[in-house]
Amino acid sequence: MRLAGKTCVVTGAARGIGRAIAEAFHREGGIVVATDRDAAAVLDMAATIGCRALALDVAREEDWDALVRAVPTVDVVVNNAGVTGFEDGMVPHDPENASLADWRAVHAVNLDGTFLGCRYAIRAMKARGTGSIVNISSRSGLVGIPGAAAYASSKAAIRNHTKTVALYCAQQGWAIRCNSIHPAAILTPMWEPMLGTGPDRQARTDALVADTPLRRFGRPEEVAALSVLLASDEAAYVTGTELTIDGGLLAGSAASPG
Repeated sequence: MRLAGKTCVVTGAARGIGRAIAEAFHREGGIVVATDRDAAAVLDMAATIGCRALALDVAREEDWDALVRAVPTVDVVVNNAGVTGFEDGMVPHDPENASLADWRAVHAVNLDGTFLGCRYAIRAMKARGTGSIVNISSRSGLVGIPGAAAYASSKAAIRNHTKTVALYCAQQGWAIRCNSIHPAAILTPMWEPMLGTGPDRQARTDALVADTPLRRFGRPEEVAALSVLLASDEAAYVTGTELTIDGGLLAGSAASPG
């Protein structure tokens, strides 16, 4: 029960990594408030695990204002909600052909949503002077991604903003920590269209992780385990840092000796 009695807000909790984090927090005794812009899905998820659910579009400031009224004090905030830009189909997201509207739409959720989430967390934690903010960035925030420029840019900015928030809170004399997690290929529903259901599914899976030293996808519960650590008092001296969970992908490069 590493999070016993702690009020924990998780964004983008209806499915995938966010759901796994909400479930892990609940198992560890946290008082979980699961949020998602898909109100029906997050309500269904919350009913399944037995936690509270609220509709929240992280890109909308008025939704955060509503959360302030509903959950005025908090111990843990996980800014997990994010989009790739390909949710409604394949559109150009390279630096030459991406539209400004598509660029802004990705940043509105990923970066603006994280900014608003951090701001909410600071204001909801500072009275007690303690808390943990966990921002879900990405491997894509550490390297260039030519075909997903907006996604990579937004995730890189989350990494930097995490450090800024950590330093700001420390300067105020608060024990409010802020850290980022950088997952690579984690097997969530977003991968299903690429993997398919046919007889070549395993071959597609193997091809997508061929460059990963551990030769497999990560699991949402593995990201959740890192989130539990950062949210818990065990990580009281950890702030402004990033944890990479990528099966060893960033340990080397094409220039590494075989």
